[in-house]
Amino acid sequence: MSRFPRVEFILSVAAPSQLPPDSGAEVAFAGRSNAGKSSAINAICERKALARTSKTPGQTRLLNYFQIDPGLRLVDLPGYGFAEVHASERRKWAPLIDSLRSRESLRGLFLIVDGRRGVRDEDLALIDWAQPERRVVHVLLSKCDKLNRAEQSKLLRDSQRILGERATAQLFSAHDGHGVKAAQDALAAVLKSGLAAAFPALDKENPGDFRGKSPGPD
Repeated sequence: MSRFPRVEFILSVAAPSQLPPDSGAEVAFAGRSNAGKSSAINAICERKALARTSKTPGQTRLLNYFQIDPGLRLVDLPGYGFAEVHASERRKWAPLIDSLRSRESLRGLFLIVDGRRGVRDEDLALIDWAQPERRVVHVLLSKCDKLNRAEQSKLLRDSQRILGERATAQLFSAHDGHGVKAAQDALAAVLKSGLAAAFPALDKENPGDFRGKSPGPD
């Protein structure tokens, strides 16, 4: 049985006035264009085409909302770092993204990073945007199936060294299912509590795949 059997698309948002009521809990999914964000959403939600995937980067131009359960939402953000998106269109996103950050219902950010490239400065800038001092930030190091075990271990070590206390990180592959259960557990935990303290339990389940920050206060 699916971990999130009732997940469904609910709306696309192009302007702050279209955002749903600021109640319940939501987690934003973001990542550099072509990092595998849509594939990650589909794998975690166990749906083949819930979020649209494309070989052409930069296809997500709106905030796309999916309901996990009543009052619990996933938000798919536009990819960043795609040069061919016109500057005027990127400027339209800014007020919308800032409005999202101001919402009390935003409990956390899942950041998808291509594991072959590792965490970069623009990823850290997005983590800072999410205000990790008040929200959970969890990094999915995607496409890890394209790395051997030694490379995976090094990626995880290097990523957590760079992230420090700002975020937790795990290995992930939508292609072969590596880390999908841990990501599902993390998403459920954040939607339920929004606490970084929920993550150490995942460390015990996947000690070779997951590195978390120190537990926060209850």
